[in-house]
Amino acid sequence: MYINITDSETANNKGSSSSLMHYLDKENRAAQQEQPELWFNQERGNINSFDAVQALDSNVAKLMRTEAKFFLINISPSQKEIAWLKEQYGERGAKQQLKAYAAKMMDEYALNFKRPGINSSKDLLWFGKLENYRHYGPKDPEVKQGLKKRGERKPGEQMHIQIVVSRKDITNKVKLSPMNNSKGRNAAHSQKMGQFDRSAFKQSGERVFDQQFNFERGFADTFRYANEQKKGTLEQRLALHSEKRRQETSPQNQPTGKQQKLQPIKTQVKAQETGSFLKLVTGKAGYDVAPSITRKKKKRKQNEQDQGLSL
Repeated sequence: MYINITDSETANNKGSSSSLMHYLDKENRAAQQEQPELWFNQERGNINSFDAVQALDSNVAKLMRTEAKFFLINISPSQKEIAWLKEQYGERGAKQQLKAYAAKMMDEYALNFKRPGINSSKDLLWFGKLENYRHYGPKDPEVKQGLKKRGERKPGEQMHIQIVVSRKDITNKVKLSPMNNSKGRNAAHSQKMGQFDRSAFKQSGERVFDQQFNFERGFADTFRYANEQKKGTLEQRLALHSEKRRQETSPQNQPTGKQQKLQPIKTQVKAQETGSFLKLVTGKAGYDVAPSITRKKKKRKQNEQDQGLSL
């Protein structure tokens, strides 16, 4: 599960939301003969773009011109997760289930702020849009290598959700920014501005999905694994590799969809496991060690009397 929060995808988020909402309607414009995908929230599934823009642009009380007015949340299930939804619910049912999942994720979004009165998606002003496809952009490796053209549709399962959420809560009184990194270190600032742990929010996406759909997630497919691989220290990555090996060799330790234990990684790693992982990472058998040097022992003189050792 890939979850990301940005200021905006194509337009500045310090003004009207109309440019972004127009961009996110691109699939409806490209396939006019098909039934259009309308916007949705926790209450309705048939919201048109005009009403969504009006609501967002009106919910900006006391925000300065230079302040963000809304944020974009991207919820992109993996190929395995989409295939699982379609297997369980069918093509149309999978779309409805993914929308319901998005609403639950907005509950998690609200709770992550740890603000009084902000307890669920009902306390937020937000609109979601389901998209079925993705297209190659100029930064994709395939485009840079000349294998694909910009704008060409990507293959495979690409169903995902885009959510535009207002900076202000549903009452238009409380400021909520997922870009706030205080995480409670400054109690006074956190009480006034709220706190938001983006890593915890992304990890909650896996927990909610696994619980809601009884999905069996492999250890290597978790956010924790990917995050530690990318940002962890060498010691943490060594421990992560060791735990991955234990997970693979011990089926009873595999996480389940109903209960996935995400405990802190132990940093103690056996020497042989360290060496094997370093071999994968650096191509060496282990740490560089100076070669041992054999020292020749001096022969003791046979005649000890010459050394003053005779009694």
